[in-house]
Amino acid sequence: MRFADALARRPLVLDGGLSNELEAAGHDLSDALWSARLLADRPDAIEAAHRAYYEAGADVAITASYQATYEGFARHGIDARRTSELLRLSVALARRAGDGLGREVWVAASAGPYGAMLADGSEYRGRYGLSVAELERFHRPRLETLAAARPDVLALETVPDTDEARALLRAVRGLGVPAWLSYSVAGGRTRAGQPLDEAFALAADADEVIAVGVNCCDPRDAGAAVVLAARVTGKPVVVYPNSGERWDAEARMWRGPARFAAGQVAGWRAAGARLVGGCCRVGPQTIARVASELSEPSELSAPDRPAGRDV
Repeated sequence: MRFADALARRPLVLDGGLSNELEAAGHDLSDALWSARLLADRPDAIEAAHRAYYEAGADVAITASYQATYEGFARHGIDARRTSELLRLSVALARRAGDGLGREVWVAASAGPYGAMLADGSEYRGRYGLSVAELERFHRPRLETLAAARPDVLALETVPDTDEARALLRAVRGLGVPAWLSYSVAGGRTRAGQPLDEAFALAADADEVIAVGVNCCDPRDAGAAVVLAARVTGKPVVVYPNSGERWDAEARMWRGPARFAAGQVAGWRAAGARLVGGCCRVGPQTIARVASELSEPSELSAPDRPAGRDV
């Protein structure tokens, strides 16, 4: 079954934070490559983390390629040929982790923002001083390699501003793999401060994009964003907030209280969310509760569907 067809049939459960599951298993992710380093050093650990989320009830595993880039690996002495191998491996590991489950699962190939490669927290600010064309040139080679590995969908995720969204939307054209576009937001705006309705509208007419929404944001900001994304685009909505804690880039640690609660899922679903999970600091136990919430009958008429476009 194609991913888009599965999405039309029922809401799908996304996995949670890959990095926190790897850290819980004792792996040090303190360098600039973050979890992508383990693609080279401990691919078995990445496969085990994906498997843990599948076993918790996730339908979709997001690959370990968020921070895997040609430029980032080059800084660590890894050449382009080996980088391409590691990008393809990220898809293979997520695919292999789903073997033998007895149910259909899907793989989303992660493409994080330019700021993730910088590893300085700038993915939460955006506005890097690069043009849309320069950002497109950065993203296209990695997306081509990931697409060639045949994931079910490309996850264009944690996008902080509309310039990068425009670049990514250009970069996925013609790749032959559907994509979702998800912003990291604060309140009703992108991390760079642009209005969310304008940000979502960029994807409304992009045929490659089958879902639009938010990720790695405070759960308290998710509900309004889901409503807005559904209204502006008429497309299925993707939502996977972080735990609600705040990332301190200087100290390289999370601060503040956790606010993610599986009880929020019903409201997101009713507003149009079709892909629901968690991001940083959301683990398998929480994803199991999300899966349980999504298995409950929806209040929407069957088959449930997001609100129509209204722009």
